[in-house]
Amino acid sequence: MNSGKRHVFLEGIRDGIPIALGYLAVSFSLGIAMRSARISALQGFVLSFFNLASAGEYAGLQVILADASYVQMALVTLIANARYLLMSCALSQKFSPTENFIHRLLTAFGITDELFGAAVARKGYLEPFYFYGALIISALCWALGTSLGIIAGNVLPVRIVSALSVALYGMFLAIIIPPARQHRMVAACVITGFTSSFLWDHLPFLSTVSSGTKVIILTLIIAGAAAVIRPLKEEA
Repeated sequence: MNSGKRHVFLEGIRDGIPIALGYLAVSFSLGIAMRSARISALQGFVLSFFNLASAGEYAGLQVILADASYVQMALVTLIANARYLLMSCALSQKFSPTENFIHRLLTAFGITDELFGAAVARKGYLEPFYFYGALIISALCWALGTSLGIIAGNVLPVRIVSALSVALYGMFLAIIIPPARQHRMVAACVITGFTSSFLWDHLPFLSTVSSGTKVIILTLIIAGAAAVIRPLKEEA
């Protein structure tokens, strides 16, 4: 690595530190939840390091707890992480036309909401080593936080672990409430999702369907209906 790339890499680490600290706190709550699935600290570290999406990882965890199939796992993760397909397409416009395919591929692997925002905000063409710097510090903290949460879940009393598990749901409320307050359609989708999920669990026939299949079906129906009823304009 030459001096120019090293400088850009260090800039990425610097800008990634605030993101990494946030990931450390959130993934700690995720680790607490993983403890109930009997996932070890090492397994949790590897799982989080190679799956950087909080919503996708949590969805996959629910599939594990439901003892669902690998097909359901793949579908749930794909649906939960579908937005990263769009982010990858958008971020590809930030690369130089001559940029190496391997750099594009590695960058696509590491896209998260926060890292995408940091990369897009950078002026000019995106230097891959800047993204790598932000990614490596963020991924390490995300994986480390997960392991620490699992370790804490194995050491702390059951009541405290149960209380800390609520923090994960607080994280998801923090994700969905701001956009729901700004867009009525998002709020309608959230309310419909909660209501339909509750009804699904209590209706005689549907209650026998696994939770992994429920998530897949409801997500496709609600998101598809919202796209038809209130599609985003091209400018958005």
